[in-house]
This record gives sequence, structure tokens and C-alpha cells, in this order.
Amino acid sequence: MVPLDRLAQITDRFEYLEAAMSDGSGDIAALGREYAELRPVVSEIREYRATLDAIAEAEAMLDDPEMRELAEDELPLLRERLPELEENLRIALLPRDAADARPAILEIRPGTGGEEAALFAADLMRMYQRFAEAQGWRFEIAEMAETELGGLKELVANVQGDGVFARLKFESGVHRVQRVPATESGGRIHTSAATVAVLPEAQEVDIHIDPADLRIDTMRASGAGGQHVNTTDSAVRITHLPTGIVVTSSEKSQHRNREIALQVLRARLYDAERQRADSERAGARKAQVGSGDRSERIRTYNFPQGRLTDHRINLTLYKLDQVMQGDLGEVVDALVAEDQAARLAELDA
Repeated sequence: MVPLDRLAQITDRFEYLEAAMSDGSGDIAALGREYAELRPVVSEIREYRATLDAIAEAEAMLDDPEMRELAEDELPLLRERLPELEENLRIALLPRDAADARPAILEIRPGTGGEEAALFAADLMRMYQRFAEAQGWRFEIAEMAETELGGLKELVANVQGDGVFARLKFESGVHRVQRVPATESGGRIHTSAATVAVLPEAQEVDIHIDPADLRIDTMRASGAGGQHVNTTDSAVRITHLPTGIVVTSSEKSQHRNREIALQVLRARLYDAERQRADSERAGARKAQVGSGDRSERIRTYNFPQGRLTDHRINLTLYKLDQVMQGDLGEVVDALVAEDQAARLAELDA
């Protein structure tokens, strides 16, 4: 049963925010963020309450001979809807990850498998890029190093949009591919891997970086195989001395490169802090639908069979071509639903 007093508190808070925004009082940006977070919750509350009211009205009509037949028709339908509305409301009331609404830093690197792993890493980049475009998100490459054959040595991208981290955070882990490489003349199937890390974008208020802790170097940017070398030292490499984290950015503008590199550095430091806090929280639920360990194999892409398998939730889809074209929605939805189910079960335990 959903606690009605809590629903009243949330609705009262939502109405207060609405009034404060109309009056122009307070921090409008902060009010707007909280209002946007509560709006879908209040929508579920109102639908749930409206159904409860309709059930109560229909039950009262049972005593009226003229309305009894109508009430007897309506009541089963209303009562049938109630469990689904309760479930939707319980999901909406689940504690949110504070980072869910944020943009994300996406990092892809080849794992075992040599050049084939690098080519697969490039395929993953295109998959996420197409998925982002389909969601209406902006996919901005901060750093990319390619191999001679067009594979990826490393990719760091900033993905901007509504709820990006909430949708992409379960992609962190080892992605394994099984296919015949383009470089294989004998037609043998090879297995290789790439690692994906999805980090919530950190804000300056989350992570304070002491300028004295940074070593900033400039260098000449280069493309794949050393081509397209700039004649000016525009690329920026920042080393965070206390942790040894190194980030680079190779856009044309040195000023922009510095901004991007600091943004990525903040995200990595913020992610490290989140992971430390998670590990210290006694009895914490396993993070990110599994252990959250990025050394864990989370998914296999089997090209000969056109099969994608997500090992964390035992999901198998025979639509690999569509997935690689960016049709990731079914996989992401299943991972989000599994996470919600696990958290609901934890609340009920």
C-alpha cells in the first residue's frame, strides 16, 4: 500500500514550487530543477488518487438502484487498473540517483584482441552515437585516437541531454564480440573485447580541483596514423598529480581543449568518489545491475548468429544488426526495469 500522507507531502511541495516559480521568488534555477523532478511523480500521484476517488464514487453508487448497474460495470475495470497504478507510483517514488539527470562522459577503449578489438571499439562508438542522435542528445567527441585501419585506441565523448546518465549508466563494463575479423583470411571466428565506462558529468560544486594539483602540457594534435598534424600546439594534456589521472583533448582551440579536459577530469574524480562512497555503504545493493565492476563481462555480440546477450539480466535478442545501428532502446529499457525491480524488492524486504 502506498503511504497517502507521503503523497500529500509531495503534492504540497510541488504546488509550493509552482507558486514560487510563478511569483519569481527564490532561486529560479534550483526551483525549476526540483519542479522538473517532481512533475512525473505528481502526475502518477494524481492518476492514482483519481482512480481511488472513482472507486469510492462507484461503491457509493451501489446503494442507488438507478446507478447500481453502471457501478457494477465500472468497478471491476477500476479495481483492475489499481495494482498497475500502484506499481507505477512505487517506481516513481523510488530514491533517485542524484546523477541520473546529468549529462555523461562516455569512454571506450579496446581490450583483448588486438586490431579486431580496436575495430569493435569503433563499432561501439558508432552504436552509441546513433543511439544518442535518436534520443535527441548531443554527442561531442572530446578525445579520439584511431588505428591505421580505422579502429579506436581510445574515445572520450561528452553526451548532453535530458536523463543521459540514467539511460547510459548500465553500459559500463566489458563488451565481448564474436565474429570473423575483416583481417582474417581463413574465416575463423575470433573473440575480442572492448571496455566502456559511463561517468556522470561533474559540476564544479561537486569536485574542487586545486590548480596547484595540476600539470598542464600543450602539444601538437595528430589524427590517425600521425596524419593531419596541426602546426600549433593546440592539444592539451592535464595530469592530476594526487591521483595520477591523465586526460587529453585535441580540438582546434587550446582554450576549448582546456575546458574539455577539466570537464573529463572532474567526471573521473567524481566517479571515483561515488564508487568509494558506494563501497563504504554497508549492505549496499550491487551497483549498476551487477557488481558494477568494469572488469566484468556484461554483454556478448555474436555476429555469426546475429545475437546479442546481456549476461546480467539473461536477455537475448536476435536483432544485432539493428542494435549496432543504434537501436538500443529495448536493451536499455530492460536494464532500467531490472534495476527498478531490484530496488523495489529491497524496499519490501
